[in-house]
Amino acid sequence: MYITQSLKRNVQLYPSKIATAYMDRSFTWKESLDRISKLAFSLKKLGVRDRDRIAILSHNNDRYFEFFYAVPWAGAVFVPINTRLAPPEIEFWINDSESSIIFVDSNFVKIIEDLKQKNKIPSVKNIVYISDDECSESLIRYESLITTDVAEDSLKGYDDLAGLFYTGGTTGRSKGVMLSHTNIVVNAFNGIGIGDFNASSKWLHAAPMFHIADCAGLFGISQAGGSHFFIPGFVPKLFFEAVSKFKINETILVPTMVNMAVHDPEITKYDLTSLKKILYGASPMPEPVIVKAIEMLPNCTFYHAYGQTECAPLLTCSGPETHVFDGPLAYKFKSCGKAVMGVELMIADENGNEVPRGNVGEIYARGSNVMLGYWRQKELTEKAMHNGWMKTGDGAKMDEEGYVYIVDRVKDMIISGGENIYSTEVENAIYSMGKILECAVIGIPDDKWGETVHAIVRLKDGENLSEEDIKNYCHENIAGFKCPKSISFRTDPMPVSGAGKILKTELRKDFWKDSDKQVN
Repeated sequence: MYITQSLKRNVQLYPSKIATAYMDRSFTWKESLDRISKLAFSLKKLGVRDRDRIAILSHNNDRYFEFFYAVPWAGAVFVPINTRLAPPEIEFWINDSESSIIFVDSNFVKIIEDLKQKNKIPSVKNIVYISDDECSESLIRYESLITTDVAEDSLKGYDDLAGLFYTGGTTGRSKGVMLSHTNIVVNAFNGIGIGDFNASSKWLHAAPMFHIADCAGLFGISQAGGSHFFIPGFVPKLFFEAVSKFKINETILVPTMVNMAVHDPEITKYDLTSLKKILYGASPMPEPVIVKAIEMLPNCTFYHAYGQTECAPLLTCSGPETHVFDGPLAYKFKSCGKAVMGVELMIADENGNEVPRGNVGEIYARGSNVMLGYWRQKELTEKAMHNGWMKTGDGAKMDEEGYVYIVDRVKDMIISGGENIYSTEVENAIYSMGKILECAVIGIPDDKWGETVHAIVRLKDGENLSEEDIKNYCHENIAGFKCPKSISFRTDPMPVSGAGKILKTELRKDFWKDSDKQVN
């Protein structure tokens, strides 16, 4: 299996069909393959060798798509960089991967030029500028790399390293996840299986392309022979315009994006009837949001997917059949679904033994989508594996039908007075009050109990709640030992990762900075 197979198939079957469209540019599959092979040729002329790492820091666009295929065509390894990182974090990703070339757009070029000028990214030999406006002479203009001869496909595949995807950092320092060609292609097939992607698919890249979730869609749609459309990033107006103009029928969004879209008053002004499938995941979907989404997009079906970077990423999916409010599958969308084809799951205890159905344990995963390991971190790789199983770090339970319910990050579990408390359960209780915009529950140090439950709450505009209001409501809805012992309110948005997950690590820092114990 190798990533670039799909390009050749699509040129053979659909040479004149649109492969990519962005702004006023569009290319057929035949044109795309020609451009990709020329870009690969130029990369080799720049000195790129097998397994060299090549990074990209950019908002969504069609050249990002070409990058994802030209790099393996040249035999190298792609490194997508989170656009929400601070310069020191960008510096770390580049240096940790030892990337020799970085592709960058106008939004981030000054950061990269500054790091280069200060000799903080010594491995970088060339900077490729992928925007169309003017740039300094020290940069290589993207289109100048498409005027060359074509390169033969390197035919890297199977267990060859294809990409380094760094973890989002929700539970600690970023790690480079090594994904092989097989990992990515198998996951693409798994995505086709659950999403029924086909040659008629028109996929909108609205979620960030640096994230593995959108990459799963990218490679899956290409395998199926569909078409790719791009907006720089998620803005409701841009999203509505793209869906309406290009008759988009499929996309992936995180719950915060779904929430923004369905509550935007402009949504009724656009024809969104072409939109048939929305995959969502990366964080829990509040029930009121999915209810609203079904109401506002009646022609659309919803898929709740769960996975992680280490599994390329897809592990489970809950499809349209579960997004119902009556019948035997009513509210099953609250689960993250069943294991997708090609994936084996187990809910295990701390010793790696499967627990009875309904009991909480850690999700273990096994399949051809599981990573090669963490980049240059053998000990962490060994720690993440157990007898061939990937330990996800996610706490969950599985019902008798095989539906998996995420309860928390195992590392986020709060232990107070010997009782295990799963923060998601507390957060769900607080969210159900209906006046909460954002909520994060964390453990904070306590001399008596070890840890106590602390809730950080951001209210919806115009709403007013006291600490006692929330405490009393929780006591009415969940066991007393699970209820927050303290609550803080904030007006600013919660810090989030590139995937839209609340960064509890950041929220914990102030509470644990003077403590001997650290929660990561």
